[in-house]
Amino acid sequence: MQIWIDADACPVVVKEILCRAASRWKVPLTFVANRPISVPPSPFIKTRQVSSGFDVADNEIVRLLEPDDLVITQDIPLAAEVVEKGGAAMSPRGEPFTRENVRQRLAVRNMMEERRNAGEVTGGPAGFSSADRKQFADQLDRWLQKRAKKNR
Repeated sequence: MQIWIDADACPVVVKEILCRAASRWKVPLTFVANRPISVPPSPFIKTRQVSSGFDVADNEIVRLLEPDDLVITQDIPLAAEVVEKGGAAMSPRGEPFTRENVRQRLAVRNMMEERRNAGEVTGGPAGFSSADRKQFADQLDRWLQKRAKKNR
């Protein structure tokens, strides 16, 4: 069991929650990004820097992913690949991506991208709130508890 983070756009508060959880649960955690990432010293926390380029970090995560690993990402196409490969995916807001919802989320994302490309102003996501932080921490804790029970 490993946790992978699509780290280029991950909120700092989520990174902090993940680092604390990795140390507490003794779970390997790897931040994948195309720039250096600062992490606290821990035998459970690593970084993996990839070259710049479109989807380079995403492709590296998918290449290294094992079934039952967790990927933290805002990137819906990456989440779809993770789910397809048998891994779990969760947004930094604590929203799980599942076989049931990832295709719908991908379709909505594609529709919004088409609208933006046509010149329509669609706005961006809401700011990251304390409720988002709590939801993420709670969802991560549930995932870790479930995996711990499974591995006993």
